[in-house]
Amino acid sequence: MSTASRSARRKVAVVGVALSDCGRVDEATPYALHAQAARRALADAGLGRDVVDGLASAGLGTLAPVEVAEYLGLRPRWVDSTSVGGSTWEVMAAHATEAIAAGRANAVLLVYGSTARADIKAGRRTSNLSFGARGPAQFEAPYGHTLIAKYAMAARRHMHEYGTTLEQLASVAVQARANAAANPDAMFRDPITVDEVLAGPMIADPFTKLHCCIRSDGGCAVLLAAEEYVADCASQPVWVLGAGEHVSHTTMSEWDDFTVSPAAVSGRLAFERAGVRPQDIDVAQIYDAFTYMTLVTLEDLGFCGKGEGGAFVEQGRLLRTGGLPTNTDGGGLSAQHPGMRGLFLLVEAARQLRGQAGEGQVRRPDGTLPELAVASGTGGWFCSSGTVVLGRG
Repeated sequence: MSTASRSARRKVAVVGVALSDCGRVDEATPYALHAQAARRALADAGLGRDVVDGLASAGLGTLAPVEVAEYLGLRPRWVDSTSVGGSTWEVMAAHATEAIAAGRANAVLLVYGSTARADIKAGRRTSNLSFGARGPAQFEAPYGHTLIAKYAMAARRHMHEYGTTLEQLASVAVQARANAAANPDAMFRDPITVDEVLAGPMIADPFTKLHCCIRSDGGCAVLLAAEEYVADCASQPVWVLGAGEHVSHTTMSEWDDFTVSPAAVSGRLAFERAGVRPQDIDVAQIYDAFTYMTLVTLEDLGFCGKGEGGAFVEQGRLLRTGGLPTNTDGGGLSAQHPGMRGLFLLVEAARQLRGQAGEGQVRRPDGTLPELAVASGTGGWFCSSGTVVLGRG
């Protein structure tokens, strides 16, 4: 089918999703995890790699999409290497959807892989406390303002402004672990309590160890395709209904309000473009490098009012049997977090809508499968956000 014969705007679906081996993967390279995830996603879609004419990749190599494409044996005519931290993949999904809808590509593969845990264990890298001291960072680095300290400051501000408690933040970690218990791919599945979260070693006040994401190895892939390819796919399509992106700041002094994340904008745009409301969403996948990220993103997406996140999360609403099942695979706090985890959110959202989440499958009150999901990624220290609304049917 020629580009000229296509309609002006095509519908776009997620047609393939997959994880690579995850958790503790000591004998693979990041490139191998990319390839493994890509092969599995194509197999999930029931399509050959010859259909892939677009590639989105970030985080690996000097020329990320070019090197990954060569390793995968692809020669894409559309590429994206947008790198905005944890929100990278939701932003890339938005870009890819627009490209496919406009006829500039037919099938775009989003793929990621990292051996962050194995590299540290083998001494190939060390833990990084900051992103360097060049550019705007030069005004903060001399004061020892680490990455986690930025999140901790924001959490403390929310506690000061709205009375959010440590117990409420800890409940986010507890519920993530409870969801992970039903996920065989999760790195940590044993239950934890609020008291255990609070009693852990302090990392950056107010965050103890269990307030922070785990460090794992792993990768995943998502294949997006134009509507005319859906009939040839092996899996049920999950449609991209709307997406939004937004950047906020990089220097903390330029952040207008520590209690408002860029998801307040990306979420509003995504819901408006999808023609749905937050209350219509059945399942949410939210970037959770720290417990506060989940809480404030829920507020900014409109699931509760500003300052009401603490009360919202402490009632068990985030459990897969709760009012708003959130991070149903266990999230970055318990399942896996090899680095820029945003692509994992899209994989889990698609699996939930398809009914392929196994013991962790969410059901609506009437027993039916969820119809709508939102995936919202956050990058940097609330510097960027990408939000994607997906629908079944």
